[in-house]
Amino acid sequence: MTTVQNSLPTAVLLMGALLGNSACAADSDLAEPDFQLPEGFQIEVLVEEIPNARAMAWGSGDTLFVGSRRAGRLYAVRGALSDSPEVLVMLDGLKLPNGVAYRDGDLYFTVRDQLLRIADIDTKLTDVGEPEVLAELPYGGPLHSWKYLAFGPDGRLYLPLGAPCNVCDREGFATLMSYAADGSDPQTEAVGVRNSVGFDWHPETGELWFTDNGRDMLGDEIPPCELNRLTARGQDFGFPYCHGTDVVDPKFGELGNCADAAAPVQNLVPHSAPLGLRFYTGSMFPKRYFHQVFIAEHGSWNRSSEAGKTGYRVSLVELNEAGQAVAYETFLDGFLVDDQVTGRPVDLLQAPDGALLVSDDAAGKIYRISYVGGSAGLANRSAAVSE
Repeated sequence: MTTVQNSLPTAVLLMGALLGNSACAADSDLAEPDFQLPEGFQIEVLVEEIPNARAMAWGSGDTLFVGSRRAGRLYAVRGALSDSPEVLVMLDGLKLPNGVAYRDGDLYFTVRDQLLRIADIDTKLTDVGEPEVLAELPYGGPLHSWKYLAFGPDGRLYLPLGAPCNVCDREGFATLMSYAADGSDPQTEAVGVRNSVGFDWHPETGELWFTDNGRDMLGDEIPPCELNRLTARGQDFGFPYCHGTDVVDPKFGELGNCADAAAPVQNLVPHSAPLGLRFYTGSMFPKRYFHQVFIAEHGSWNRSSEAGKTGYRVSLVELNEAGQAVAYETFLDGFLVDDQVTGRPVDLLQAPDGALLVSDDAAGKIYRISYVGGSAGLANRSAAVSE
């Protein structure tokens, strides 16, 4: 896990040189990370040289599939858990291929206006051919058109249709949708969801939990971002008329009442851009983390310099037995050092051994967090990054 071999074809490497760093390389201006974790945890680079790494999904064995956004690439990491992972660019030139999901040997992924499938992906990582279009998706413009994708416990594919705006009332958007595995039978699962780029199902109740990014341009401290729980199909989470628990939108507030909208399980730090969400179900971490919620906070982009940046961390929301949030705290820090960005966490994925993977679309890396015990842990919450 300390050395990564990049197997990009010559043509793809040439394309990267032509496109420049903005699309095909990690941000060379990033400061060095200064990671901090609770005592007993360590972090290491699992995969590097994977530009703009976003959503992740396990395939068969230790093949890891990774989407991107601005890079336009769909990746496979062959031998992701070995000492020499191999990064393959399966497809290039795609439009915001963020979401990836794997089921029964097939790879599903999204672009901004389509749901697609590559059948029998394990046999053709180096020559995937033409993907099959399963469904045409509504497209209202580039903003929030990148999508997360995952299979639910009911066997259906779930994805968001983000609002194509900062705040607006556009029919057919700001929803969470589900589809049959063949792309048929679209169903609206939730409405009033501005822009969710991460969700997971509670391991006991089977309920869908998701993050939602709050609107911009109301100031540095409002509205909050959100951690939400779906308890009934069609539930309304308030956008665009209500944000967080009780922030009435100044333009669209007359469209509804905050008291009628499903309230967040936890209001998250304003503008922190929460993306990937994961319930921990492994046995590696201490018991206190079992069935608790980890969230990748991608980080703010437009807070004032006086207020400073928010997010740029992995947070932990602690739940009680009733599923109520009782604590919200930092788990992994260090993507922001002296207000300088060192990376931007996007997605979280549990490894078969119980480690937690974190993708970083700014540094073009995937990190692995493991627990090694108190005496071998990280004193004073600081951790050197092993490469």
